[in-house]
Amino acid sequence: MPANRIGIIGGSGLYHIEGFTRQKWVTVKTPFGAPSDSFLTGELSGREVVFLPRHARGHRILPSELNHRANIYGMKKLGVDWIISVSAVGSLQEKYRPCDVVLIDQFVDRTKQSLAHTFFGRGIVAHVAFAEPICEELRRILLVTAKGLKARAHDGGAYVNMEGPLFSTRAESISNHRQGFDVVGMTNLGEAKCAREAEIAYASLAMITDYDCWKVDEAHVTVEMVIANLTKNAALAKEVVRQAITQIPVAPNWPCHSALQNAIMTERSAWPAKTVRELKPILRKYL
Repeated sequence: MPANRIGIIGGSGLYHIEGFTRQKWVTVKTPFGAPSDSFLTGELSGREVVFLPRHARGHRILPSELNHRANIYGMKKLGVDWIISVSAVGSLQEKYRPCDVVLIDQFVDRTKQSLAHTFFGRGIVAHVAFAEPICEELRRILLVTAKGLKARAHDGGAYVNMEGPLFSTRAESISNHRQGFDVVGMTNLGEAKCAREAEIAYASLAMITDYDCWKVDEAHVTVEMVIANLTKNAALAKEVVRQAITQIPVAPNWPCHSALQNAIMTERSAWPAKTVRELKPILRKYL
């Protein structure tokens, strides 16, 4: 299996990026169940890439139904060392306008799915550092690329990860706004946690589609609003991805690529054989 691949997770339209050649859908089995869909492998801007439609082709999976472990495990199994996430978010602050891009650097966890966001357990305990949950090197590449394309791109921000599928209540949205958080979404935290444990560099293009519902002088978020602004954002997202991947190094030697080095607490002799087999793509260099 080719290594040093770049993963892309996002909406189905992203695999229509101009220049994405040698496309082949690949089905990957994982010990954590089925990923969102098959993975689309190919070549883009001279690099091997792997694309996954986050909610499946046809948008058939709820945010709270996403199998982040299977999705990231599949990426790891296919040789992915970097993941660019593209997702829709609501703005929690006046300065982030619809069709802006926020290069987030923090998360606030409002989910109830901690065990579904880790590969560990079942006899192997690991505590991975997550103070800086986004790969700074990859985030910086995306930021510079977006600004180079004259996008309204914002440097940094805290992403509140709610579960959904309903949008926020006004009270929740006002609370998030008053606490100074920046954007709200339903998908990225689980991806980021699993990517860090899998030693994959992860960064997100958070594409603003609406003002959630804290801003009472604006219409509150609706599906129609999200889709309309996602369509406007799509061309920018594709171009940022296409240009950014040319700047990603071939060798995976950023700090995120050794996140497990001092994180596993269980003595090697006590690792259960079944768990080791299941986690082999992730633990390979520590076996």
